[in-house]
Amino acid sequence: MTTWKIDPAHSEVQFKVKHLMITTVTGQFGSFDATVEAPGEDFSNASIKFETEVASISTKNADRDAHLQAADFFDAANYPKITFVSKEVKKIDDENYKVAGDLTIRGNTKPVELNVEYGGTQKDPWGQTKAGFELSGKINRKDFGLTFHATTDTGGVVLGDDVKLLGSVQFIKQ
Repeated sequence: MTTWKIDPAHSEVQFKVKHLMITTVTGQFGSFDATVEAPGEDFSNASIKFETEVASISTKNADRDAHLQAADFFDAANYPKITFVSKEVKKIDDENYKVAGDLTIRGNTKPVELNVEYGGTQKDPWGQTKAGFELSGKINRKDFGLTFHATTDTGGVVLGDDVKLLGSVQFIKQ
């Protein structure tokens, strides 16, 4: 079994959601951890565990970040972590995988499927073996209890329901 740990200095975990249905707001989490356990040198049938600290959320707006941590959204005081645990990692071809697993947000666990592009494996200048991945997926925020809703003066929607999940991650072979 090969264990890989995420390299947070070379990784990003982001989300995107429509605001007023005319632009997209991007947020990211600054504090996260992940481990991949792979039975062989490739990542087929790997086991993945990921968690992030809700309090590390950043949308480059302190007021919005505070609102996202409050009970209207993530309720960080009661649900401080978002977690993902894989159930299946399926290799599609040399560069692409499908990862299915359980995502838990705000105490609500739902199945999700992520598209994962394998960027390759490389030794860094310090002799560490690293593997890189780009991942993407989409969830409906309301499925996870993120039901805050507001409308504009003209009845328009302030916040979209679909949230794009994005990650650009490096893992270090242990």
